[in-house]
Amino acid sequence: MKKQVWIWLLILTALVCLITTFTDRIQQAAKITNLLVKEDTRELLRQQEVPEKLFETFCGYEKESEYSRYEYLLGYIFTEERGQRELDDYLALLYEYQASKTRELVKAEQSIWEDLQYFPIPFSRKNSAMDISFENSWMFDRSFGGNRGHEGTDVMASFNERGHYPIISITDGVVEKVGWLKLGGYRIGIRASNGAYFYYAHLYDYAKEFKEGDEVKAGELLGFMGDSGYGEEEGTVGKFAVHLHLGIYLKNEMGEEFSVNPYWVLKWLEEKRLSYQFS
Repeated sequence: MKKQVWIWLLILTALVCLITTFTDRIQQAAKITNLLVKEDTRELLRQQEVPEKLFETFCGYEKESEYSRYEYLLGYIFTEERGQRELDDYLALLYEYQASKTRELVKAEQSIWEDLQYFPIPFSRKNSAMDISFENSWMFDRSFGGNRGHEGTDVMASFNERGHYPIISITDGVVEKVGWLKLGGYRIGIRASNGAYFYYAHLYDYAKEFKEGDEVKAGELLGFMGDSGYGEEEGTVGKFAVHLHLGIYLKNEMGEEFSVNPYWVLKWLEEKRLSYQFS
């Protein structure tokens, strides 16, 4: 009799576990389906809050996994989970319930991170005081040309004089836009191989006469940091401190462009700074 009772208890326990597991999976599936169709999915992608050391962790995860670093990046952005097992479980659910959308979002992560090689401003071999600083100013208020959010990161010069700091290309790519903009001053925009558009603004001048369609290599000199812009008239300067505004833009499946927070990219690239002779 006691044996039969124990058997029934074990069966009931197993049934409860199965029901709980099944319920959890339904809830997880509903959450994933809901998450991937909500507007704030795009906002999570745009904010791109990935601590610099975590990217290296994900590079390690992919070595013995079916998932790439870009899939782990996506999983972290949505869940803030850092462990490989937890992310593997989440990614399996993503592909089970939202495979097409997941592949699209992973492609966006790859577009942002795949082509990165160098920090945009080198060290000075001649003068260590010629340094830079930057903070996470994503979507801070800006008012010139109408109230708007700041779609980029400003890399500020410790030596506030235009024309001293060299600006180099973060990636290989092709020049897509170059010349004067009212907001950005003298700017150059480079489309990298995997699709991201890197926008360098407020230059003092260019390293050479770039034109649309020119190929650019990572580490190539683009120009020099300045304070151009915020003026209808070409050549307007002096409206703000000398700095580089870096923007990163992607296109969605409809071909519409949207901005991504460059701060986390720059934090990761800080350890990938070249050295130049300038003072």
